[in-house]
Amino acid sequence: MSVEFDPYPPQQKIVPASGTLGSVLRLVTALNGWIMRLGMLALLAAALILTYSVFSRYFFKASTNWQDEAAVFCLVGATFLCGGYVQSFRGHIGIEAVAGYLSLRVNHYRLLFIDFLSALFCTFFAWKSWTLWHEAWAEGQTTSSSWAPPLWVPYFLMAAGVTLLSLQIVLQVAARIKPAKIAE
Repeated sequence: MSVEFDPYPPQQKIVPASGTLGSVLRLVTALNGWIMRLGMLALLAAALILTYSVFSRYFFKASTNWQDEAAVFCLVGATFLCGGYVQSFRGHIGIEAVAGYLSLRVNHYRLLFIDFLSALFCTFFAWKSWTLWHEAWAEGQTTSSSWAPPLWVPYFLMAAGVTLLSLQIVLQVAARIKPAKIAE
């Protein structure tokens, strides 16, 4: 319902007409598109791994000590790495209770403020994720299961994904500040 009041509806992206900012934003958007395709494959892999786990436990009474963790790693990667792609379409959940009551100009500044706060939060989250990754890498941390895969793998996926999300938000804030055109 609020999309009709939103100056930048989810199905529209703010794209700078030209310049370095436009080039970088298009490059990051293309990278996020390819990562989203990998995320789809990771979700498919997680589904297949969990299906195999259920069948092997039920029909063959085989132990499944690696399947749950492998599926979780795939899901962590898909969730975090695809965040930048979703943000490129402003597809994240937003509460737009007041958008219909505000003018387009005020909504523009409201969205700019929200994107700025989101960029700050995601940048902090990315920094903390990279510190987790470094600790897991340097200390050789593994999970507590008998399979014991290294913990740096999901931490790396999380850190890389949140970093891309932060970059996407920062680029969108910069594009919103700089004169831009609205592209569908």
